[in-house]
Amino acid sequence: MKGVILAGGLGTRLYPLTHVTNKHLLPVYNKPMIFYPIQTLVNAGVTDILIVTSGPHVGHFLGVLKNGKELGATHLEYAYQEKPDGGIADALSLAQDFADKDSIAVILGDNTTDADISEPVKRFKDGAVVFLKKVPDLKRFGVPEFDPKNPKNIIEIEEKPANPKSEYAVTGVYLYDNNVFDYIKKCDPNFAGRGELEITEVNNFYIKAKKLSWEELNGHWSDAGTFDSLFMANDYWATQKK
Repeated sequence: MKGVILAGGLGTRLYPLTHVTNKHLLPVYNKPMIFYPIQTLVNAGVTDILIVTSGPHVGHFLGVLKNGKELGATHLEYAYQEKPDGGIADALSLAQDFADKDSIAVILGDNTTDADISEPVKRFKDGAVVFLKKVPDLKRFGVPEFDPKNPKNIIEIEEKPANPKSEYAVTGVYLYDNNVFDYIKKCDPNFAGRGELEITEVNNFYIKAKKLSWEELNGHWSDAGTFDSLFMANDYWATQKK
């Protein structure tokens, strides 16, 4: 399995900080933000990694990450997303050649977690796995609706719902087989009314194919895409070090 970290976008919700550098290079306690998803992949045995990035500060990644060896990666390469506002699925589409028909572990570059995903990675054969977490601010995320007859099954994922149908958010951690790239090509930019290719629509394609399963992400997880969540991520990791 190969690893993909999606570190594109313009980080507009974090202006003026992201006038200085890419959001994913901002500090979370004592490390650049992107060190955390890299460590999650490396700890799971996924060391062949692609970083997908965009925006005006892409060159900063090379200076910080170099060839990835210091962080445990055996191979690190980069892809450039032409449309920084194209959406998560658009960014992931750039990993098709890198994946080379292999399965992929995908993490959003602003996600920090101390959860161990090594067992789901080892067990993975085909389809897709989404990692879920109970969070208080569900309206910021994709939210699964479970089959009332069998809560092991997700029947739909709704993007940023006004009335969430469960207590869980879909985190930015996913496992996909190579069919993900065919599903991305079917995505509708108007799926969520934002003109983006949404990863939620990709996950719903897997649900329709009865090929999506889920795991609860045990341990700490937070994104760091807003001032509040960036502060909370910093607070957690600083506390962990004491």
